[in-house]
Amino acid sequence: MQVPKHSRKVRGVDFYPTPRVAVEALLRVERLPHGLWEPHCGVGGIVEPLLDAGHAVYATDIVDRGYSHQSAVGDFLKARMVPDNVDGIVMNPPYAHAALHVQHALKICPYVIALLRLQFLEAGNEKTEAGRARLFCLDRGYLARVHVFKSRLPMMHRDGWAGPRSTSTICYGWFVFDRDHQGLATISRISWRG
Repeated sequence: MQVPKHSRKVRGVDFYPTPRVAVEALLRVERLPHGLWEPHCGVGGIVEPLLDAGHAVYATDIVDRGYSHQSAVGDFLKARMVPDNVDGIVMNPPYAHAALHVQHALKICPYVIALLRLQFLEAGNEKTEAGRARLFCLDRGYLARVHVFKSRLPMMHRDGWAGPRSTSTICYGWFVFDRDHQGLATISRISWRG
């Protein structure tokens, strides 16, 4: 039996909090710059582990969710530059528009890390804006590394979801984009279990 999808109106602004363990796994395998921007901060799923690891993090979101470390409210896709002292972007973008968010991030910042479904590696086309964005991200040589989770991440339920909880059926990885990268992307398998 297929589970019905909820309409955009019901979902509102997609917000699926990032599990802390996913960020901790990233910190074990990737050396991040000190100054970072998290443009989809939600309630700090990515920001808190980065702060705990000693990074300076500028946290923004399209809405105010009451998160104490959120610096500003705004649409990331309208940003024209990174904030002062930011050398990298780490994000879990809305999946329906992930390619557009990664493309935009790469246009304003040379180092971008995004938590994405492994399906992000597929497709891309010249027919749609999202398709062209995916080609930009994947076919220009900017993809340096993909850290694939060996086992499924804990389920990221939509914020406010009161329905049944389930385990994840989706494969994720941290995609590391670097405008200075040359050569093929490398793939590593990582664990969120410590």
